[in-house]
Amino acid sequence: MNIPESLIVEQQDEILLVKINRPKKRNAINDELILGLETVFSTIPKGVKCAVLYGEGQHFSAGLDLSELRERDIVEGLQHSRMWHRALEKIQFGTVPVVAVIHGACVGGGLEIASACHIRVAEQSTFYALPEGQRGIFVGGGASVRLPKLIGVARMADMMFTGRVISAEEGILMGFSQYLVSENKGLEKGIELAKKISLNAEMTNYALMHVLPRIVDSGASEGLMMESLISTIAASSPEAKKRLGDFLEGRAKKVGED
Repeated sequence: MNIPESLIVEQQDEILLVKINRPKKRNAINDELILGLETVFSTIPKGVKCAVLYGEGQHFSAGLDLSELRERDIVEGLQHSRMWHRALEKIQFGTVPVVAVIHGACVGGGLEIASACHIRVAEQSTFYALPEGQRGIFVGGGASVRLPKLIGVARMADMMFTGRVISAEEGILMGFSQYLVSENKGLEKGIELAKKISLNAEMTNYALMHVLPRIVDSGASEGLMMESLISTIAASSPEAKKRLGDFLEGRAKKVGED
């Protein structure tokens, strides 16, 4: 894989650790980094069942690297935005679930990357913002599609209208993250969750990644049909039959058991 120095990738058994590595730039995102993410999540090694995405230094990502911005014409601007869309779709609709571990700034493009992941763990230092509204621009990396599904249209609009900054505590209540942990405990929690996810049946994880979002985006009747189809496919797999048999015969843990 042609991975830039701004990303560090390490495999630990069935978990792929992907670290954004531009700490001197607060992990600001340039084209090289976003294309690197596309490469990494397009070529997940065989045997990997879940990935953890996190940032080096004091921040997850402070957003787009404005120092590398150049003037683009309309066509170039559209192509640049679509490049982000293509790269982040490899995260959201890739081959393995992705857990984002967030700390410090999760701003602009950094928030767009985090919102493409499937689960988000935030440390106490985390804060969220969409400063594009104050800079005379609009989001272009997929935030307008993904964020309203996490936090609602009105909350996203508020952030862009006013420049509001959301704390980690507010963020978990609003839906930015599913877990809030102490400082420097995020990666540990992210790996713990990734290991649990890796134990799921492959078809279940696929359905949650690829089918559930499309059910939500569809009409009720179409969504119910998709649910019936994927439910039948998942239940008919040999792995599902074995797991159900283990549960019925007392070999599997019940809900709430350690």
